[in-house]
Amino acid sequence: MAIKKNNIFSKQSTLKQKTTEMSKNFKKALVAVFIIAVSCTGLSGQGNLLVTPVRVIFDGQKQKEDLNITNVGNDSAVFIISFIHHRMNPDGSLVMLQKGDSLTSAEKYLRVFPRRIKLGPNESQTIRLQYRKVQGMAEREYRSHLYFRADKKAAPLGLEDKKRDSTKMAVQITAIFGISIPVIIRNGNLTAQNSITDVALTALTDSTSLLKFQINRSGNRSSYGNLKVVYTDKNGKKTVLTNANGVGVYPEIPARSMSLLIRWPAGITQKGGKLNIMYNSPDEEGGETLASTEYILPG
Repeated sequence: MAIKKNNIFSKQSTLKQKTTEMSKNFKKALVAVFIIAVSCTGLSGQGNLLVTPVRVIFDGQKQKEDLNITNVGNDSAVFIISFIHHRMNPDGSLVMLQKGDSLTSAEKYLRVFPRRIKLGPNESQTIRLQYRKVQGMAEREYRSHLYFRADKKAAPLGLEDKKRDSTKMAVQITAIFGISIPVIIRNGNLTAQNSITDVALTALTDSTSLLKFQINRSGNRSSYGNLKVVYTDKNGKKTVLTNANGVGVYPEIPARSMSLLIRWPAGITQKGGKLNIMYNSPDEEGGETLASTEYILPG
């Protein structure tokens, strides 16, 4: 009987371990759902954190970049800085990877310090990102994403976790807000060519339409720029309808599909006019036209 009793206790212990492990995995999955990666132009902001610049490129002889981190919240906060990896889908969305591609990951050539900072309300700090080029690097584009997140363990006063009954399964949903910015290394003479195709315009209401098109990319590096859609009527009058800044097409995809909402200003006669879709590099990178196309509206 003693042996059977020990077996029962052993089974209960095994079940408890499995339940605890399931709880931990479930918590991790829930936490992962709430991790938000943001990449845009100007300032990257999420929650109470602002980061600038929002994109770093190492090419030529450039070896370092200083980034400014600002806590725009009302409480002191601790932020953790690390590297993560994303893959771009054809619709432009980013999927976080558990592990970066060993051939194209930039992380192994980068150093960042400090990696943990505490900031009071409206306080800023500079962190340094350093690139170390090594002999034998293949000529290609390398990319990792620098990830800034609030430290969920460093809770404000009065919000510390209370002791819980460890024998009961409990799931706590924790939102971890963060910002990720791409860090790109371009080693060698890399090029990219772009074109815009598959343009379609669908009326939603009398004053709104949905503009769809595709940005194609070829070559051995990513593309990055700003979109502008201009309407020209029969008399040659031009009206800027919409802009989309910070649009990237990464090397893992040959094309990115785009959907832009068009709001037609009052008084515009759409019949017989045309749309010009322009994809230009950012002003700070020369503002050159990467791709453009013209779409004629039915008369």
